[in-house]
Amino acid sequence: MSSREEQIIDARKVKLAKLESLGVNISPPSYSVTNKIGDCQDVDQSVGVAGRIMGYRRQGKVAFIDLHDQSGKIQVFASLADLGDSTYEVVKLLDIGDFIGINGSTFLTKSGELTIKAMQLTFLGKSLLPLPDTWYGLKDKEDRYRRRYLDLLLNPDAKKLLDARWAIEKAVRQYMWSQDYHEVETPVLQNLYGGTNAKPFTTHLNALDTQMYLRVAPELYLKRLIIGGYERVFEIARNFRNEGMDQTHQPEFTMMEFYEVYADYQRIMDVTEELIEATAKSVNGNFQLKVEDKEVDLSGSWRRLTLTEALKEYASLDWDTITDQEIKAILDKNKFKIGGVYSRNKALFAIFDHLVTPKLIQPTWVIDYPVEISPLSKAHRSKAGLVERFEGYIGGKEICDGWSEIVSPKEQRDRFENEQKNMKAGDDEAQPLDEEFLEALSYGCPPLGGIGIGIDRLVMFLTNTWSIREVIAFPLMRPESKKEK
Repeated sequence: MSSREEQIIDARKVKLAKLESLGVNISPPSYSVTNKIGDCQDVDQSVGVAGRIMGYRRQGKVAFIDLHDQSGKIQVFASLADLGDSTYEVVKLLDIGDFIGINGSTFLTKSGELTIKAMQLTFLGKSLLPLPDTWYGLKDKEDRYRRRYLDLLLNPDAKKLLDARWAIEKAVRQYMWSQDYHEVETPVLQNLYGGTNAKPFTTHLNALDTQMYLRVAPELYLKRLIIGGYERVFEIARNFRNEGMDQTHQPEFTMMEFYEVYADYQRIMDVTEELIEATAKSVNGNFQLKVEDKEVDLSGSWRRLTLTEALKEYASLDWDTITDQEIKAILDKNKFKIGGVYSRNKALFAIFDHLVTPKLIQPTWVIDYPVEISPLSKAHRSKAGLVERFEGYIGGKEICDGWSEIVSPKEQRDRFENEQKNMKAGDDEAQPLDEEFLEALSYGCPPLGGIGIGIDRLVMFLTNTWSIREVIAFPLMRPESKKEK
């Protein structure tokens, strides 16, 4: 902190002490607001507003104050003649960042600006730290995320993005409710993690003296609710995966999963298309959007093609005839890495992910995956060795992943046991064998389809913002004391 900043802080502390000496309540318990600033539109309107001072200009016996609340901003005219000596002493002790309440009436200045003529002014809170003068000029870009509250105050685009996020979540909920899905809650702290291949966060529960996990996905508990009698459920869940951080991944993130009984993956794809269309229309007003510099049209049915078809069409590779030597040559040439234990199908999927995904611009479903890379997906009804899994792609990026669900306890046990082999071979992302979940399946589960949709990713799509930290209010950051210099 510079000596100049220290002087400003000291001066504000002196002002706060003087306010208190004048008998001003420097921390009032409440204040009655009768109008939002954004609703102050007419001349000669009696109003009662409150907000934060974002501009302050005083000359002698008059002061002009720029007052902001969540709905907008307005100029306030405060004069000694209208407020009297004692209140005007308060005006002289105000700073940018302070909170005040104003009662008065609106008028137009000579320049035509709508302004509130203050007849009463109430002090509501002091800002001891000065707001940055030039937010965009900060050398350390990460300060925007670390001090997000200042970013929201001073960067309209940051607030616009978060407003869009909350609107998207609201639109998602409204659509799911309209389709008779129950919004439910499942545990974040779990005895055993599962529902996807991921590295979990572990912790110790002192009360039971046992190791616990933060959930990596809500899937297995949502399926327990289905077994318990619910027929359509969804959850917007916070998940935690102890993995990498990059432009599109955070260890703590939000996703929605939904499940419907008597539905297969074709039905779930239909519902998801409608969900994304409805959300885009609600938030953006139309079905057109840009993903980076690519124009995308969400209206109409999405194209559906198999994984093998996608590889052949976009990478000129035949899944069935390509040799292991050719696969390894492609991996080596492009420096593609395979997570966990190597296998032919994992390698081919990695090739698809890197070479084909960027070419899937218009909304596309890629379907029918190898069983070994889909441990929770139901075996394909007519294609041996494959499962009824699908992934949705828009603008060259994955947006969701789902499948016809395994409801047979025997089939699920076989998949879990194969995961255990992978785990013993060194795959630290393999799923553990969950006996409690297998017991639940043994009581019977109807045909079932489900999907997981990343909410952060959906917001990135619908706002064309390709940094996940921009669309999360408080993204995870390296502790400031350990920040690399």
